[in-house]
Amino acid sequence: MLQYVLKRLFSTIPVLIGISLVVFFLLRALPGDPAEVIAGEMATQEEVEAIRSQLGLDKPIFVQYAIFITKLAVLNLGKSARTGESVIVEIRSRLPNTILLALVSTAIACLWGIPAGIVSAVRHYTIADYVVMVVALFGISMPVFWLGLMLIVLFSVKLHVLPAGGIGTLRHLILPAVTLATFSTAFIARMTRSSMMEVMGQDYITTARSKGLAEKVINLKHALRNAFIPIITVIGLQFGTLLGGAVLTETVFAWPGIGRLIVDSILARDYPMVQGVILVFALLYIMVNLIVDILYAYIDPRIHYD
Repeated sequence: MLQYVLKRLFSTIPVLIGISLVVFFLLRALPGDPAEVIAGEMATQEEVEAIRSQLGLDKPIFVQYAIFITKLAVLNLGKSARTGESVIVEIRSRLPNTILLALVSTAIACLWGIPAGIVSAVRHYTIADYVVMVVALFGISMPVFWLGLMLIVLFSVKLHVLPAGGIGTLRHLILPAVTLATFSTAFIARMTRSSMMEVMGQDYITTARSKGLAEKVINLKHALRNAFIPIITVIGLQFGTLLGGAVLTETVFAWPGIGRLIVDSILARDYPMVQGVILVFALLYIMVNLIVDILYAYIDPRIHYD
């Protein structure tokens, strides 16, 4: 297992280099001059050129990339062109907020989605099954920003029971976490139902029933455990998606996380910050997938990493 983990960690290096290459050149293909955005509309051409020289944008693009990748090798992501602060310091201050939001949203999605999927699979083609699938379809189809605004209108504007945005207390976390968890809940419920129904038709389930085991034991101990590999895969992918996909939710609820930071940085053409955030997102996604792969061996003893 240790050899497998080390191999996976080393394989992230060329992946991150490839991502840095794509992000670096795509950002510079976007319309707009960062120096003009930072200098403002009233700045003179000399001031714009001075800022461009300060940011290193006057150098050839391949020289700029060579400087960037050299700094990246020593974990130096540069300084924000918008605030002048270190990119790593800015990310470090906001990343825990995004991770907290993603963790709580994933926990909510699992607490709602897995039981709903089990009920739907055990009572398939019944009213309970149809209700769960209709609700799941509603959750998958619901735009996150619209749901967030509707929750703000209901619980903040009308009922005055929850804050509309910001951070500080547990009450501030409820609305953005529920909003972000809606899509994942529906997806996990559908995957749990599909995996459970596939397992329920296996011979060992029939054997367990013939032994007189309780239906609850059959469903949870035998069926769910064997159906859990695809479910945990979806949970891991959803957690990685929530880390990178919280942009709209953080913007709607004014949540000071990485998603909101990257939106502000893109609007300001803050190249170093955008590059740093995307690389951090990519690294987190790779780590989540590695953890999921390791969990496979603990869930199913038949899986070995040689």
